[in-house]
Amino acid sequence: MYKRARLLSITLVLTALLAARISAQHPTMPPGMTHEEHLAQMQKEADLKKRGEAAMGFDQDTATHHFTLTADGGRIEVAVNDPSNASEVAHVRMHLATIAGDFAEGNFAAPFATHGETPPGVPTLRAKRRLIRYQYEDTAHGGRVVIATSDGKARSAIHAFLRYQIREHATGDPLTAAK
Repeated sequence: MYKRARLLSITLVLTALLAARISAQHPTMPPGMTHEEHLAQMQKEADLKKRGEAAMGFDQDTATHHFTLTADGGRIEVAVNDPSNASEVAHVRMHLATIAGDFAEGNFAAPFATHGETPPGVPTLRAKRRLIRYQYEDTAHGGRVVIATSDGKARSAIHAFLRYQIREHATGDPLTAAK
């Protein structure tokens, strides 16, 4: 009897551990989505992370992205989840400083490499690049690129680009500019 109870206890513990591991690897399917759509979404997210790591130079799971729309443009911010990881902070800062320079020159190769497509707004951002300011800044745990313009079409393109990033990276950031 004791052996049977012990075997049952071990089986329950192992089942619980396995279930926890499986759920960590396979997020809950959103309501209204088919299993095939959910699998496709998970594959798209995995591909985005893999391409993002190659394009940005750091593991996408070790940092948090935020995209903010502002009245004159917006911000791209990346913070390392473990601030004691100085190497990762340096990689994030180097990437964002490079992005600020590349975007100012009309070079949007990194977002294309990350997403596998040209994000919305990029053609206008290239055409209006002399009317847009891209400024890199260090933050406590990473960095940010502040994007600003007084040109209405350029600002609309910045907002379209940032909304796309918010959706693709699933950051949950607001899709409208703060007042």
